[in-house]
Amino acid sequence: MSAFLQQLPALIGVVIGALGSYLAVVRGDRARFRREQEARWDERRLSVYAEWAQALKKTVSVDYRVAAHLGNDPHPHPLSPQEAEPQLAAAQSERDPYAEKLIMLGDPAVVAKAQEWVVTVMEMERFLREERHDPETWRALLERQRDGRDAFYAAVREDLTLPPGHSGRLPLPEA
Repeated sequence: MSAFLQQLPALIGVVIGALGSYLAVVRGDRARFRREQEARWDERRLSVYAEWAQALKKTVSVDYRVAAHLGNDPHPHPLSPQEAEPQLAAAQSERDPYAEKLIMLGDPAVVAKAQEWVVTVMEMERFLREERHDPETWRALLERQRDGRDAFYAAVREDLTLPPGHSGRLPLPEA
């Protein structure tokens, strides 16, 4: 029995070492799983944010062209409201599913900025449907739309902990 008692501290040390090693591996695996899970969600949110923004930009691009037709914007490829209507309807139909994904997966601050941006785009569309010739008002709407886009992108960067980015603004030429 005395030989067993002499070996007992070594045996206890082995058991404690094995238990500690096991706990360290489990804890490390959990941390790695959490990091990988967060990275996957960040990738999904980035994808949803980008898809929604691209779909909204299709509407904005058509709006620029209609505004040029009405004499409000210097876009080089004017488009009549009648020709633009199918394109605007298609852009709206494409944007709706992305909006649902955005609401479902997006950070509340990002969703709020997205809503502000899209409301401004809807005001631009209303302005164009009235077929108004008012370059000054159009320019103000255009600036609000750009501010909305900037705020959306800033919220996305903050949500995904990305560094600040370029605003993407080009100087506005005169109409």
